[in-house]
Amino acid sequence: MNRRKFVKVCGRGSLALAASSLWPGGLNSLLARSGSGDKPWNIVFILSDDQGWNQVRYHGVSDFYDTPNIDRIAHEGIYFTDAYTAAPVCSPARASILTGKYPARLHLTDYLPGNRYPYAKLKTPQQVRALPLEEVTIAELLKQQGYVTGHFGKWHLNYDKNYQPGRPGDPGSQGFDVVYTSVKPKPDADPDKDAHHAIEITRRTLEFIEHNKDRPFFAYVSHHVVHRPLMENKDLINYYKTKPHHADPVNNPIMGAMIKRMDWGIGKILDKLDALGLAERTVVVFFSDNGGFKYLQDQAPLRGGKAMVFEGGIRVPFAIRWPGVIQPGSVSHVPVISNDFFPTFAEIAGAQVPDGSVDGVSLMPLLTGGGTLPERALCWHYPHYHRQGFKPSGAIRWGEYKLIEWYEQTLLNEEHQVDLYRITEDMSENNNLADRMPEKVKQLREMFHKWLKDVNAQMMTVNPDFDPEKQYWPEKDWPQDKDYEYLDMLHPNKQG
Repeated sequence: MNRRKFVKVCGRGSLALAASSLWPGGLNSLLARSGSGDKPWNIVFILSDDQGWNQVRYHGVSDFYDTPNIDRIAHEGIYFTDAYTAAPVCSPARASILTGKYPARLHLTDYLPGNRYPYAKLKTPQQVRALPLEEVTIAELLKQQGYVTGHFGKWHLNYDKNYQPGRPGDPGSQGFDVVYTSVKPKPDADPDKDAHHAIEITRRTLEFIEHNKDRPFFAYVSHHVVHRPLMENKDLINYYKTKPHHADPVNNPIMGAMIKRMDWGIGKILDKLDALGLAERTVVVFFSDNGGFKYLQDQAPLRGGKAMVFEGGIRVPFAIRWPGVIQPGSVSHVPVISNDFFPTFAEIAGAQVPDGSVDGVSLMPLLTGGGTLPERALCWHYPHYHRQGFKPSGAIRWGEYKLIEWYEQTLLNEEHQVDLYRITEDMSENNNLADRMPEKVKQLREMFHKWLKDVNAQMMTVNPDFDPEKQYWPEKDWPQDKDYEYLDMLHPNKQG
């Protein structure tokens, strides 16, 4: 369905979906329960960058990172222990959030613009150069419901980062009324001058909320924290260096300082909602776009990290506060994925999503406590080489099990083509069951391959230009004196 037809179907005359079956009186009853009458819910969506699952205090993994305001969202609402991003790197993850679709369906499966690795064993597919304009974003859908929409911070969904007002592919062309875009700092930036723009992103968000306090709004707050280059105020870093166990692999003092800065900003947003009397009719969400960079901060108890389909690359922190609807202190162990935000926000806003137009499902049953989600598999497709990751791969989680397929081994007919983990009992992915459970491997592999066909995924092919001496060069012409930083050249799944 194209953008025009989708928006026509999802116009303001549409009513809520499943809420009518969960609460007597449907969505209007939900609104009444919050004390907001007939006013639509505001939505504040806060997105961190490369923040690991273990870098929030509420998960109880480490008390090193100070996240009182992120924890406040979790404790005053619900947090999900098994929340996933649809991709282990930023651009496709963000595309899935905005469209509700798998990156494989969008043909946007790597960060933009990505690297080709022209001499690697496999040839990577040519993905789209930007999030296609014909795709309907959640911002566009909410505008149809009368919302004013704002984007503040990182975008990374166009072919370059030279953002300009009105340029196709930038936020203003994808449904956002008020736009502030920023990019990560250069390595020699001054850490005392808001290098990662956390203060400015917060300031712009507060201004947006203040100016639109009398109308429904959607604020997309997109931080650069805790992406490289790592830098922050020296005194704040020293505070973390004095903490116990600061040298443990899970703990990184610079990241701690960066996260604390972002968390302060989140606290200011929560305080602003309180001061304006908006907290009781505003849904606040916190999510990370993908896992952390394992060589700078261990993702334990999860394995791997960014650019990998191990849990460390795709399982992320996710919490949501919805006053009067979500029971405070709730915890869900149901697997959910970033595709689910689109249909969830649509239902909160009272918009209808045409059947089959998105891959996600509404999380309303989990948020209201009125039920659970339909049984489904979650899938990942990463047909790329990445200088911070392992080899190209895909994965499927269904029920208790997760299967990973290694594309080089499959296409070259080599050994160790798949891993199988009982993920509900082995979140660290240490015990590979593939050799012991061939029937389960067969079942999940068939399901995964069917999904690849259903979403029309772009597939890798054997590369006729393979050169073992140049296989880790990101591009065809790479200076001899320039580091190509491919950190894991050995196949990783022989562990366990």
